[in-house]
Amino acid sequence: MFLKKYHIVIFKDKKGSCSKIQLRGWALCSLLLVLGLLAAGNVLLLRYYLSHEQLEKNLELSEKTLEEQKTQLLSLSQKIAGLQKNLTRIRDFDSKLRVMINLDQDNAQTMTARGGSVTTDFSKGYLPLHRHELLARKMHGFLEQLNVDATLEEVRQQEVLGRLESNSGILLSTPSVWPTTGWVTSGFGNRKSPFTGQEEFHRGLDISAPRGTPIYAPASGRVVAADKDGSNGLTLVLSHSPNISTRYSHLQRIAVKPGDMIKRGDLVAFVGDTGRSTGPHLHYEVLLAGVPQNPLHYILN
Repeated sequence: MFLKKYHIVIFKDKKGSCSKIQLRGWALCSLLLVLGLLAAGNVLLLRYYLSHEQLEKNLELSEKTLEEQKTQLLSLSQKIAGLQKNLTRIRDFDSKLRVMINLDQDNAQTMTARGGSVTTDFSKGYLPLHRHELLARKMHGFLEQLNVDATLEEVRQQEVLGRLESNSGILLSTPSVWPTTGWVTSGFGNRKSPFTGQEEFHRGLDISAPRGTPIYAPASGRVVAADKDGSNGLTLVLSHSPNISTRYSHLQRIAVKPGDMIKRGDLVAFVGDTGRSTGPHLHYEVLLAGVPQNPLHYILN
């Protein structure tokens, strides 16, 4: 079979002219084999092309899905960071209330420690992670911890509310608002004296404001002193409770007199620069049993 001769006749036109090709059997088989291999190769290439096209579509879809997940994770992390800031703000408010009502804060700190309070910034701790699965797990863990902290904070708030309900007038007699408008130029604590340059303890807040700016009572109480006080100039002292009083120095004018009963928001004096002063401002002090306290610990607004 392989040694036989085969003739392939090719007709050129309708007149009967033709061409003959003579092939051995093995050559014809080889030609057919080559043609079969070429056909099979084309089929494989077509399948590969279709498969490659499908893979490209899947890759594009996966990249789109991954980008959407990334956007969602970033959005979630921002919301979590916002929740953390709100919780911190609530804790600060709670601390101020506890100072005002003399409620023990050691218990609150212990509760926070047991809850494992989250103090690190979530965006700094987790956003640099590139593995989304790990990022998602950490987010869930953070949310669980945030839920625990929120529950503990609710318990603390109930404790504060219980104390307030038992003494409804305590807030009225607490200096919890700013006495005047302006900006703080010197805070409570150690500072350099503007006169000597030496280290000294500043007993209150210096609130800079134009001369004649009204000063209002930050809490209800009674006027106990209204007179000149050496380097402090014209000074006013208000008593709000048996333990808490406030002092106002360097005044231009006092609008009340000793013995007057005042309510929160009543006009009591005006900003000046009497006494030893570098310019118009209010020196404001909060005293607890005669000991100066940081007024910012009481101010809520």
